[in-house]
Amino acid sequence: MKRIAVFPGSFDPFTIGHEGIVRRALVLFDEIIIAVGANALKKSYYSLETRKEMISKVFRDDPEITVDHYEGLTVDYCRKRGAQYLLRGLRTAADFEFERAIAQVNRTIMPDVETVFLLTVPEHASVNSTIVRDIIRSGGDASIFVPAGLNIHDYKGEDL
Repeated sequence: MKRIAVFPGSFDPFTIGHEGIVRRALVLFDEIIIAVGANALKKSYYSLETRKEMISKVFRDDPEITVDHYEGLTVDYCRKRGAQYLLRGLRTAADFEFERAIAQVNRTIMPDVETVFLLTVPEHASVNSTIVRDIIRSGGDASIFVPAGLNIHDYKGEDL
């Protein structure tokens, strides 16, 4: 059976931390679906299509990685895509507590989906989308926090 993992998130924007988790997880899974969550109640800096385009550019040479989007419960999306695993990255103990609670609820809703946690590498532990987005919004250079080859300034953000 093909091991399919969903890596869900808002990815607003996609960072080197996200990329690191996905690349390290390639040895564990046959296919990884990076699923951009579409939440109508949350205003994003980058549009859904822009975020998908950015991520697709990063993994354009990796056929085992696909980029998609979804609305609703992540476990329902896993069921729809036939994924048996949810991939999550952890930077801090606070991340663990938050993600553990979600994983336990997801397991109750859909016992066939296992959540797999990967710790971020230490040099990426301080990188998060909120900080990177603030740097970009303020006109700063966020290039060291996004994947190589992704010129974040090529993409227009939404005014928040």
